[in-house]
Amino acid sequence: MRAYDESYLNDAMDALGEMFDYAVIDCGRDADEFFGWFVVSGVATQFERGNPKFVAGMAGVEIAREVIFRTTGNRETRPATQPIDRGSEYWAGWILAYYQWYRNLRFAAIAEGGLPPSAIIERYVLHEADVSKFVEMADNVLSERLQQPTPLARIRANRGMTQQELATASGVSLRMIQLYEQRRNDLSKASASVVIALAHVLGCSVEDLAERA
Repeated sequence: MRAYDESYLNDAMDALGEMFDYAVIDCGRDADEFFGWFVVSGVATQFERGNPKFVAGMAGVEIAREVIFRTTGNRETRPATQPIDRGSEYWAGWILAYYQWYRNLRFAAIAEGGLPPSAIIERYVLHEADVSKFVEMADNVLSERLQQPTPLARIRANRGMTQQELATASGVSLRMIQLYEQRRNDLSKASASVVIALAHVLGCSVEDLAERA
């Protein structure tokens, strides 16, 4: 089930396109860094839930300014340019909004699955194709990523430990370890004590257990 009706989709796509265009082109923000702000600010969650205030009630520039204010505390006042031809940054936000709606995924999951904004911008050649071409490409990228073991699973296997052995040694429940390795729970959102306990038993750093986009 999708978060909002298709009648709002064009507005949502245009808003995210304008948001990225303004943040990157007019404000000089790095696309991936700004995307991280979009997620941690909670604005991404509002899109994922289909909040009409964000999906259809705000212009992209307003959303970008809201994200920047929520994450930095600063009010962005730079004027937005109005290019005749929208570029790759606009398209990245535009198509990202479509794919998130179509597959009903979290924005963070799309980036973590191998498609942060920078990777989408690199595929700008697809902007002239039907959106189904992007969906096919994105599905393949995310599927390939999901078929790869998590760092936790890989390091555990390299140490010759079973999930049960790791659970016993670390004090982290077997069920939680299984959920982390299946990516059904996000290890990056686990408490520091859990990640430290796993890293200690596995003889690796906390950073070694982090997924790379």
